[in-house]
Amino acid sequence: MSEEHNYEPSNEALEPIRQRISVNVGNYLQHGDDVYKITQVLDYDSAIGINVATGRSSQLRIKELRPANNAGEESDHTYQDLEEIADSDWAEAEKRYSAIKPLVNELSPGRAVVAERAKEVGVGIATLYRWLNRFKSMGVVSALIPQQRGWKAGKGRISGLTERVIQEVIDDVYLTPQRPTDQTVVLEVKRRCHERGLKAPSATAVRSRLAKIPERIRMRKRGYREKARNQFQATPGRFPNADYPLAYIQIDHTQVDIILVDDDLRLPAGRPWITLAIDVFSRMVTGYYLSYDPPSTTSVAMCMAHSILPKDDWLTLHGVEADWPVYGVPSTVHVDNGADFRSETFRKSCQMYGINLEYRPVRAPRYGGHIERLLGNFMKKVHELPGTTFSSVPERDEYDSEKHATMTRSEFEKWLVTLITRYYHNDRHSGLGIPPIKQWEIGIFGDKFTPGIGIPPQPGDKTTLLLNFLPAFRRTVQSFGVTVEGMHYYDEALRPWINAKDPDNSKRKRQLVFRRDPRDISYLWFFDPDLKQYFKIPFANLSLPPMSVWELRQAKEKLKAEGKTSYNEHLVLEAITDLRNQVDDAKHRTKKARRQAQRRKEHERKISPAEPIPSEAPKSAVNESWDDDLLDDSAEIRGFGDIS
Repeated sequence: MSEEHNYEPSNEALEPIRQRISVNVGNYLQHGDDVYKITQVLDYDSAIGINVATGRSSQLRIKELRPANNAGEESDHTYQDLEEIADSDWAEAEKRYSAIKPLVNELSPGRAVVAERAKEVGVGIATLYRWLNRFKSMGVVSALIPQQRGWKAGKGRISGLTERVIQEVIDDVYLTPQRPTDQTVVLEVKRRCHERGLKAPSATAVRSRLAKIPERIRMRKRGYREKARNQFQATPGRFPNADYPLAYIQIDHTQVDIILVDDDLRLPAGRPWITLAIDVFSRMVTGYYLSYDPPSTTSVAMCMAHSILPKDDWLTLHGVEADWPVYGVPSTVHVDNGADFRSETFRKSCQMYGINLEYRPVRAPRYGGHIERLLGNFMKKVHELPGTTFSSVPERDEYDSEKHATMTRSEFEKWLVTLITRYYHNDRHSGLGIPPIKQWEIGIFGDKFTPGIGIPPQPGDKTTLLLNFLPAFRRTVQSFGVTVEGMHYYDEALRPWINAKDPDNSKRKRQLVFRRDPRDISYLWFFDPDLKQYFKIPFANLSLPPMSVWELRQAKEKLKAEGKTSYNEHLVLEAITDLRNQVDDAKHRTKKARRQAQRRKEHERKISPAEPIPSEAPKSAVNESWDDDLLDDSAEIRGFGDIS
């Protein structure tokens, strides 16, 4: 255990908040210091709520609402960092989530349905209700971690002969074009068991076996062959089970077919990478990440955070007047088999928010058709811009991409946001027959044919969400602080944990959880397991400049090449200064140096989906000589960072 926290932290603490802000009629949410009961949702931006203390109705801005304080109702594990949760506790939480998963999307599951599910998973009805309420109140799987260890669920068993009777009745009676009811099957099972002198199973047990029949087999055997073929046979432009907004999102990366110029000299800096996410149901773009850095776990983290968070401030950042009403936690994320999507941090973060992570079958690109078609269509638009590289050498022919390159990354990003929000979202989609924005609105609010799912819940805290997807690691705290890749970090928040002992083994030092953004490693995020809060831990040497993890590793490679087998922060600082000077001197000569300088500049801006608008956002000039219908030259292009 750590010593008592009787010190005053030197920087502001961040308490992780993982509840979702669900703006549905009847829910309780907090606005300022008051709690309101939502009575009506007006649109994407506002709702009517009754103040529970005064009884007065007020119009509330949805972006200003936050979860009502339910202290005491949720698990303490909800406020822990993911890496602090024991494997056994996490396994138990996943097991409980699997038990309630079929009921999670039900607005108000009836007792009969809950009782049936409780019987299937072998727990009491009250227990299942408690798990369901706990998950819905918090929206994260960690809410299901047991407060006390040792619980084991019992399961009832039916004899093998009885199971055989049930299967016979299913094959002979249920799976036939006559389509008998479940009750008919129950009675027939009882009749055959009576004939054979067997104890008949309960109606619930029989119905649970019926529920496990794959829907495709059920429909085909019961005379719905054509319907089964249409519903379950994958066809171009259709994705099975993507029946509502955020049921499935697909994510993929590609290098953009354009040469951009740097901000200072407006000389070619290279091609950026984009990570893009699409909602399969509506074809709306849920989020993206644009960077000169190759795809990585950071790309995935930033794209996921951008997808889940509201985008009003993001539109303001880029000076684009448009609506982008897409946010919320997806049910399933569909990705390829790249290492960046298979990281343990990404997998566990998705599990925390109840997101099902699905991977495409190997060597089956058709399973990612929606996102790949969208990226392909976007590249066709990019091919109309100055500096495009087109998609192949023959297509480029004699076009000199570097000579014609005119757009900076900020200008291209504003063009991209405009393309997404004002053109793509509002243009008729050939696969849907209507614009994506219209399909999204139908999915949210419904129409005379389709019930809507309602406005998706928002994350209760933006920074917590982003931190959950950033890389995590463990370190012990020494008297001088913490060391990561040879760099020392210290803050008063670490003092109680200096040489702290492992609570399970007093002979070992305690490993504590830290997270960092690889684009700026001048500070770490430290999770205090006693206070259950995050603290920023800066470089112990405050004279060190902000740097990315890539710059640090370049500096180490330089020192190694110079024959220095060991190094310290002074040598690293000298190496980084020398590398930056070389880049600055070479900017006039080489594209690689300009790209590296631009990467550093963008990392230093420290923009993220959680904080898109800094207190003093830097500005970049607009290239007024470039004109395009998708770029409004009258709007100011403001500074931006390494994520969009």
